[in-house]
Amino acid sequence: VQHVIPEVTIPPEVTPDNVTTHIVDSSTRPENRDTLESEIRKAHVICIVYAIDEPATFNRLGAHWLPYIRSLGVNVPVVLVGNKIDLRGDDVSNKCLEDEVVPIMNEFKEVETCVECSAKQPLNVSEVFYFAQKAVLHPTAPLYDSREHILKPACVDALQRIFNLCDLDKDGVLDDSELNEFQRKCFNAPLQLQELDAVKNVVKEYEPSGVNDIGLTEAGFLFLHTLFIQRGRLETTWTVLRQFGYGDDLTLRESFLCPRIDIPLDCSVELSPKGYQFFTELFQVFDKDKDSALKKSELEALFRTSPGNPWAHTAFPQTTITTELGAVTLQGFLAQWSMTTMLDYQLTLRYLAYLGFEGDTTTAIKVTRPRKIDRRKGKVQRNVFLCYVFGAPRSGKTSLLRGFLDKPYSDQYEPTARPFGVVNSVEIKGSEKYLVMEEFGSQYEAEVLSNKKSLDRSDLLCFVFDSSDVNSFAYVVNLRKQYRLEHMPSVFVATKSDSDLVLQRHEVQPDVYCRNLGLAAPISISVKSRQMADLFNILTAVAMCPSIATPPEYLDSNAGTLKIKRYLAAVGVAGAIIAVCLVGARLYKHNGSFAL
Repeated sequence: VQHVIPEVTIPPEVTPDNVTTHIVDSSTRPENRDTLESEIRKAHVICIVYAIDEPATFNRLGAHWLPYIRSLGVNVPVVLVGNKIDLRGDDVSNKCLEDEVVPIMNEFKEVETCVECSAKQPLNVSEVFYFAQKAVLHPTAPLYDSREHILKPACVDALQRIFNLCDLDKDGVLDDSELNEFQRKCFNAPLQLQELDAVKNVVKEYEPSGVNDIGLTEAGFLFLHTLFIQRGRLETTWTVLRQFGYGDDLTLRESFLCPRIDIPLDCSVELSPKGYQFFTELFQVFDKDKDSALKKSELEALFRTSPGNPWAHTAFPQTTITTELGAVTLQGFLAQWSMTTMLDYQLTLRYLAYLGFEGDTTTAIKVTRPRKIDRRKGKVQRNVFLCYVFGAPRSGKTSLLRGFLDKPYSDQYEPTARPFGVVNSVEIKGSEKYLVMEEFGSQYEAEVLSNKKSLDRSDLLCFVFDSSDVNSFAYVVNLRKQYRLEHMPSVFVATKSDSDLVLQRHEVQPDVYCRNLGLAAPISISVKSRQMADLFNILTAVAMCPSIATPPEYLDSNAGTLKIKRYLAAVGVAGAIIAVCLVGARLYKHNGSFAL
């Protein structure tokens, strides 16, 4: 027999897991040391062979080979192989094998198993390479503590998450239908009634708390996987884990959480009908008291299979529709996800995976047409719109956003310390749209306005000024001029109409300024008195037809000729006008002038 045989390749079609395996022989001769170290570093699994009739070769496992492999910085599974069992005669079994190997396995966690074989007969040779493949594809170490004979914490966490996802009715138990759905998802093979009973009987025998009158409990689910591992069926547990997106380190794979999707420049992302259906059904499942709202405990239960509430570091639930007690309504829940998807679609994709969306998560979202094309054509076909709100301190921006959600008005002034966004649905011609409104405060205003990419994300700008503050209007005019925002669709809003109107300290008054730009006069509102002049419908209508709020010189000829017609259509949809003269009176009650 030659000292080192050439590399042998086992083709995938003859292996249970359909993988190609390359077997590389080695030499311990000093002149081959560099080659040996190179091959060890390239290996996915290492088989260390010893002769059962030479105790010294067994002793070198722990004294030389395993420390040597570690010294190379290699951390891959190791299979111990006892050769020449034919020398034992007719009885080749070794009842003392476990006692001999366990001390080594306790010291060297990389050792997956020990197999005895005979290359001469041959006996168990194919099993050696089967276990070597299993050590790579279905390793024990991440799942099971061989010393304590228990599942490792990371494995328990992953299996508990899987159990919770499979518990469709959230009653803490997997009934027969849920177990069969689990079987279908993982193994594409449902169990017969007698098979289900047999599984539950095994659990009941060894883990009485694992089964109740309804079905399999979480304790029973964990026990089953402990049993699979102890009986050498690690492929069963690994199949389950991988089907639910887990990698070899028992964390969810990045490709599972955030699959690649191309988002062309200037496009936005929205939920698709599948996405809205998923979040609607999720809401209904966790609305345990059936009051059409999710309170704090119900939201905590909903996000149990995820890292936590994705909006924990925002002003949520003050960002969407809630009940008087602060519970999130279905309308508010869907609106919040609509805003999240627009602002950070990757976060939505991750939570679709965390929360158990079935199938390709990218089907739950859709990519819209580029905004520039929409603006050039003068009409938008999207369903979620983003409006940036700018204005001087104390102009009422935060109160305006809170008023959009019908939150209680407060006279107490609190400066905006960080960006604040809200979202609500707006009905346009019987169709539901979502409007996201964001304010940034003076600290972040310049950063947003000087960032072209950030500005391109918005559908329109809302410039807010306090009609009772002489300096308020000049602030937004200077802002618009300083950052060259003339090309952006814009709506001017005069707040605090319940207070005394004052002349603004600016070369022209607001209505004249807007007329000179070819824009509508400022919309006059009072959040305190709840006189909103259909503002949010108008903002949404403008977002849908941006040409009606864009100065004519920034429109192409086709959009410009249709501007008046679309403006009247838009504000008509919003329910704000019947005739142009009424528009002027309604939009700015302190000055009847109006211009397109």
